[in-house]
Amino acid sequence: MSSCCGKNRTLAVAEEGPEQAENKMSDGTSGFVISTEMGAIQLFFAKDAAPKTCEYYAKAIGMGLFDSQASFYRSDFVIQCGLHGSSVKHPDGDLQVNETHTQRKISNGPGTAAVAHWDVPDCGNTEFFINLKQNSHLDDAYGGYCVFAQVSDSDKNSWDVIAQIRDIIKQDPNKTVKITGVALTP
Repeated sequence: MSSCCGKNRTLAVAEEGPEQAENKMSDGTSGFVISTEMGAIQLFFAKDAAPKTCEYYAKAIGMGLFDSQASFYRSDFVIQCGLHGSSVKHPDGDLQVNETHTQRKISNGPGTAAVAHWDVPDCGNTEFFINLKQNSHLDDAYGGYCVFAQVSDSDKNSWDVIAQIRDIIKQDPNKTVKITGVALTP
């Protein structure tokens, strides 16, 4: 895998499976890589479950909104990250729809990435989390937390980085793990 982030804001990634190939975005991207101080986490978009949400995040990533502005700052049953506490905002504002119940529903299971949001009618913004375990209660709570991406079950490197982030923040809740870059993947 190459390092982040050329002008086209894409990275080469490990081989994709058939499910990832079916979920490519209109521009040919299939997911994104979050580069952190601890290493990289590769996620694949779930366009069939959350097409508008995937487009929203792809636009934010393509514009470099997360680069050196975002961090992981929460660890309990999820690790949460985003632009929380920064002055950076998505040019389209907040998400306009919570797609949890509008397309193919994906449960908030281990390795899924879902949009963080407040109570209904809030649909979320550039805050999201990666589930550390099966969190089925998030599928319907507050309108549901929309899953839009997922770490491959076989991606040992990404899972190792997730575990490191979880442990560091759990040991010291005031600690954050800086996101150094986020890039779209072909």
